[in-house]
Amino acid sequence: MQRLKPRKSLGQHFLTDKNIARKIVSALTARDCNSIVEIGPGTGILTSILSDNASFNTYFVEIDRDAVQLLRDDYPGLKERIIHGSILDLDLGGIFNPPIAIIGNLPYNISSQIFFKILANRNIVRETVCMVQREVARRIASSYGNKDYGILSVLLQAFYNIEYLFTVGPGVFNPPPRVNSGVIRLTRNNSDRLPCDEEKFFRVVKVSFNQRRKILKNSLQHHFVYLMPDDPLLSRRPEQLTVNDFISLTNRVDYMT
Repeated sequence: MQRLKPRKSLGQHFLTDKNIARKIVSALTARDCNSIVEIGPGTGILTSILSDNASFNTYFVEIDRDAVQLLRDDYPGLKERIIHGSILDLDLGGIFNPPIAIIGNLPYNISSQIFFKILANRNIVRETVCMVQREVARRIASSYGNKDYGILSVLLQAFYNIEYLFTVGPGVFNPPPRVNSGVIRLTRNNSDRLPCDEEKFFRVVKVSFNQRRKILKNSLQHHFVYLMPDDPLLSRRPEQLTVNDFISLTNRVDYMT
């Protein structure tokens, strides 16, 4: 009898292969982290491995009420660490003892939102190991000049070192997704702050890729004033710019008044 029915509305695809679960957990170093947060433990296949490691100070965030009850029944010693709620709504610095590491099989339907949550908490999230749709994983890990390179690639790579670890086929999930999954690791780099206005940097990157087929001069002109109109960066398309190029470009434009 199936103990927990996956909910399509929550994007649930429960991992069933214990060997892959061990492989995911073993990729987490949690170096210099005071807390580990598992996002969406579901039936607890990662939870069982994480809870066996006495050196991990782990919390578990699950939005599905039935899954929360299942986890609390299976792991009574972890009851106080199993949090019913959405990771998107939590004050990470207020609930957990930073710096923190994040791990999880992320719901496909909100994976991008979770990565923006990580970006917003980049000063306390030191490491993330997660499984997402392979297309998303490849996009995040891709380098400039690649068609997969986009907004999340630039923003995450500005603050994290990204590694694509391995691919996971659909057959090890219940229910099987229609696509492959990818496991990636994000490790905070040494940039406490970018050498530019970070809010403007985010805006420049987002506006640039929202019209990625246009050269930057055309996509940015309705949002920014060019301080150097003949800047060669403006003749390129966004996927042709490195993170450092975007930082440089941010310093050479100003907001429209």
